[in-house]
Amino acid sequence: MPLRTAEILAVGSELLTRFRQDTNSLFLAGRLDEAGIDLRWKTIVGDRRPDLVAAVQHARSRVDLVVTTGGLGPTADDLTREAVAEVLALPLEEDSAVMSAIRARFEARRIPMPDLNRRQALVPRGATVLPNPRGTAPGLWIESGGTIVVLLPGPPRELEPMFDDHVAPRLRARSGGRQVRRRVIKTTGRSESAIDEVAEPVYSEWTGSVSVPIDTTILAAPGLIELHLSARGDDVAALDQALGDGVRRLADALGSAVVSIDGRSLEAVVGDALRARAFRIAVAESCTGGLLLGRLTEVPGSSAWVNGGVVAYADAVKIDQLGVDAQLLSAHGAVSEPAAQAMAHGVRARLHAQVGVAITGIAGPDGGTALKPVGTVVVAAVTPNADVVRTFLFPGDRRMVRLQSVNAALNMVRTALA
Repeated sequence: MPLRTAEILAVGSELLTRFRQDTNSLFLAGRLDEAGIDLRWKTIVGDRRPDLVAAVQHARSRVDLVVTTGGLGPTADDLTREAVAEVLALPLEEDSAVMSAIRARFEARRIPMPDLNRRQALVPRGATVLPNPRGTAPGLWIESGGTIVVLLPGPPRELEPMFDDHVAPRLRARSGGRQVRRRVIKTTGRSESAIDEVAEPVYSEWTGSVSVPIDTTILAAPGLIELHLSARGDDVAALDQALGDGVRRLADALGSAVVSIDGRSLEAVVGDALRARAFRIAVAESCTGGLLLGRLTEVPGSSAWVNGGVVAYADAVKIDQLGVDAQLLSAHGAVSEPAAQAMAHGVRARLHAQVGVAITGIAGPDGGTALKPVGTVVVAAVTPNADVVRTFLFPGDRRMVRLQSVNAALNMVRTALA
């Protein structure tokens, strides 16, 4: 039977604290996806043998493939191999080849091998050993009772090459040619619920009796909404055809809210639009403190269309560096549409760019008033053919306000260049 479903068990009590994150599961999720295996669960379990045993038993009852990470070290709290051997009722036996490899590793470093490391040479009877040239803990591939259990070491520098070299080829051979294809639609300028309201009638048709069902997931971040489309099967051409049709239908329904249908970021789309017109951009930032320029210059090759920017946090800098009139600031305030427009025009002129964009606002947590509460942000964008300004009221804490401000500014430039 081909492998269809999987669960990842991330082992380690440290992963249950706020001090360590489970990053291995992110890597494994991508690799399982590439192999056409549907990852159904990720579970984190601490270093208690009864808990490990229960987690392995539960995982085997509901998926074809169980992948564990961590708990293969030499110390007393490394219990993954023991727990798996207990669940599968397999005796642990010392593997002489593994033991020799561990000894050789210590000899190469000219240090004595602690006797504790002998535990790492214990292998459940019938298991296939997965070599680990980067560490002392070998991986294990065990087939039992119609399921497969793969044990991998915790350090990413050991786990990742072991998976790619020894696990991925075995999975591809067992997946029956099944593949997963994905497409991403990126949108901005609308809320998650507003996007879903438009998209749901379209993607609700993709389940049930259609020849290639498409799964759709909405992912929301401050100022950005992504629609992830996926399809599974062994006919790659049919999958790509179905996804292409689905993307086109959603893009038509969502209209100008769509930033890209090919995975490009908002800043990359802006960069492509600037490059196509041979324009260069300059930015003036107050409350975002350089975040907008940072996003723009994250794009490879952005030196072809970014001139630079000014972080004009203080009013004196707005006046001295951007040429904003002091009387304008006195009359309207630094967080106002006239001030944002003056900043955008000023940075465009001072840095000799065709496009100028400015952000000024109140990110909080203090500084707000009844007329201009925390979250009030004004964005202005000036191009050879457009001069636009808009006031926003963003929800959330300081970080969220700043992120939404940058996305709003990028989107205003995108639409101004359309």
